[in-house]
Amino acid sequence: MRNEGWRGFAWQNWTDLGEVRARLDEGVDPNVGFLYDPPLHTAAEYGSAEVVAELAARVADVDALSYGRTALWRAVAAHRPDNARVLVAAGADPSREMMSGWPPARLSLASPTPELPGSGFSLTTEEIAVVEESRRLIPAVGTPYVEGLGIACVAGIDVAEAVRRLAAEVVDGVYEEMIDDPFDPLVARTVWATEVPGGCVLAQPWGFAPQMPGVTKALSAGTTCYGMYANPKSGNQGSIIRDGEIIGWDLHPGGEPEEDGDVLLSCLYQGHALAYCFAYAGLRPVDNRSVTGPPDAWIRLPDRDYWA
Repeated sequence: MRNEGWRGFAWQNWTDLGEVRARLDEGVDPNVGFLYDPPLHTAAEYGSAEVVAELAARVADVDALSYGRTALWRAVAAHRPDNARVLVAAGADPSREMMSGWPPARLSLASPTPELPGSGFSLTTEEIAVVEESRRLIPAVGTPYVEGLGIACVAGIDVAEAVRRLAAEVVDGVYEEMIDDPFDPLVARTVWATEVPGGCVLAQPWGFAPQMPGVTKALSAGTTCYGMYANPKSGNQGSIIRDGEIIGWDLHPGGEPEEDGDVLLSCLYQGHALAYCFAYAGLRPVDNRSVTGPPDAWIRLPDRDYWA
């Protein structure tokens, strides 16, 4: 069901209290949005505290669920502490469990949002370590240009082992020559390989070769590999491969948390797809050299079908 009264309302409009109030005063339903989420959920993530307070005072249920999340959960996950505080003041329940058992109050402990009311919540030692690593890893990796990049992050192996598992050969390569002719058969099978703390990274700034199933299955023997292709047409496409078996495909690294995914990692790395790939595989790079160069080695894959 869609609410035509919110048609044409862009993300930036959710900070405009006057515009929101005008539509509400005209009788537009505050409980139903134009497309996917209710207005309160969208405002909690993208809007101002004033708009959130206005909507919270008008909705039928401040804790209504949308895609398994309340508006308060959305505000906390989006690191919007002002919006979160307004929602708690409006009666939102910070202790309500959702999203694989993560209530807003507990999730807030992993975010810059001040701790919300709700007794008995804490993070485990392992979760605290994950949070601390995200605060180091995101600025270390930064946000290099990644459109068209293919990457495979592999835990526990070095470049020499990656070359052995793939039956690849080490070759000479010049980036400018590769990027000028990415569809050449030899170029399409040529990738970068770089060792980082915790494992190694295969990358191809001009194509998807590192995350092809035949590549990631071979790399993941006895370990875990996270592959991603930054598809210029459809966005980041992720995959999880463990010990030669694909256990996740067409995932969205850097996107919003999903009920059946790793909620904590997804929240910590929203908008940081590359850092998410490293973190999932347990790699701890100190910079972004593995995707911006120069690599430790150029390697060429054998000529075979890697989609079988």
